[in-house]
Amino acid sequence: MKSAMTRRTHAFTLVEVALAVIVLAMALTTSITAMQRAFLQFDTARNLEVAANILQCEMEKERLMSWTAINNASYLPVIDAGFARNPAIAGRFTLSRTLTTLASHSGQVVQITLAVRWRSYDGRTIARSYTTYYTQGGLYAYCYGS
Repeated sequence: MKSAMTRRTHAFTLVEVALAVIVLAMALTTSITAMQRAFLQFDTARNLEVAANILQCEMEKERLMSWTAINNASYLPVIDAGFARNPAIAGRFTLSRTLTTLASHSGQVVQITLAVRWRSYDGRTIARSYTTYYTQGGLYAYCYGS
């Protein structure tokens, strides 16, 4: 008689087991969702770094161009070969350039905006851009010239 009573007090009921399974399922679902968001943020952070490097590389190339080459509206920037050789980068990122002549400065200053776009692994399009100004004759010739 004593052993039958002991078995009853140490066993779990079906309701207790079902509640434990529900709690475990909710915990696993929540952790999987959190991991997916973490992987998305990690992918975005990595791609932001790559995009910043692509933009900086192109910006440095354009800094070395002459005034006539900068004002060439048909110039299309190309992602540097160092990035294009990497298969994870080559097909995912696109680079574009917008050139705006600032009228208030008699055509001696242009605004250059470089933009990089890519798709994250969940399909969202993300873009980052850099903007700089380029003056005819260089910065100091514009500031101190007549």
